[in-house]
Amino acid sequence: MAGEKTVLVVGATGYLGGQVVEELLRRGKQVRALVRAKSDASKLETKGVEVARGDMLDAGSLTEAMAGVDAVVSTAAGYTRNDRNAEAIDTFGNSNLAVAARNAGVRRFVLISILTSDQTPQVPHFWHKKLAEDRLEQLGVPFVALRPGAFFDQVAGMRGDPFQKGRIMWFGSKETPLTFVLTADLAGYLAATVDADIRNGERIDIGWTRPVSMLEAASLLSKHGDPQPGKGTGDGPKEIKVMSIPTPVLQFAGKATSRFAPLVADMASMSAWFETGKYVADTARQAEVFGAVPTPEDAIARFAAKYGH
Repeated sequence: MAGEKTVLVVGATGYLGGQVVEELLRRGKQVRALVRAKSDASKLETKGVEVARGDMLDAGSLTEAMAGVDAVVSTAAGYTRNDRNAEAIDTFGNSNLAVAARNAGVRRFVLISILTSDQTPQVPHFWHKKLAEDRLEQLGVPFVALRPGAFFDQVAGMRGDPFQKGRIMWFGSKETPLTFVLTADLAGYLAATVDADIRNGERIDIGWTRPVSMLEAASLLSKHGDPQPGKGTGDGPKEIKVMSIPTPVLQFAGKATSRFAPLVADMASMSAWFETGKYVADTARQAEVFGAVPTPEDAIARFAAKYGH
């Protein structure tokens, strides 16, 4: 769109970031993507996305990437991409982004945070998001943080097609209800936040109309499966089971591998937090800003449709 100002997307080559880019382009935005030197940016370039080579740990490259930018959407997270520099990215990297955004005078910084991040100093990658929010606020950067629940599509599809395999992998309690989101929905909310009528400094929970346990989610998903082999449609679809690693097992593994695999300990602390039943979104503000909140039934039906069910 002629005259449209540029939005910088950090994490554009990732699963969520790539969908944010698509949503911004659909809205007619000019998009610039921060891409590391060795990452393949060809798919972005074919879509007309401007590529800025840089790294969150290289403050100078961030200054160049943000030159002339109107807004920033950051979906980058060292933890979720299992980067060897995960902690540095999620701490120093986010701080560098905040400083660069302040110096560039961006109109809005949209941060992907995490539900209940401000309540969980014991979960490192949750707490790092809270610190990123605080850093933006301390520097006076006009920002909005979206705090989504767990990514259902990534969880359910972690080990491939759940309908084909007949199971979902999980960790911790299968019975405790918690908040989930779909990546595509969150990408739309992040793109919309660039221009939405939201007060600077707001933190907005993102989720479904109600929390669901993994057992309930699997039950809802099972309804969309094909009939069991050799049986008629009246016999119902194949049940999708939940295979879960107990939290104590994760905690033991986390202690044993803390030196060379610190993310296991982080996962164990996250699992323990889920089991408190406090990982639940208040979606009232989400509804005010973005419209009708998805129901678990609707979201899971849309997830199943992607697998042809």
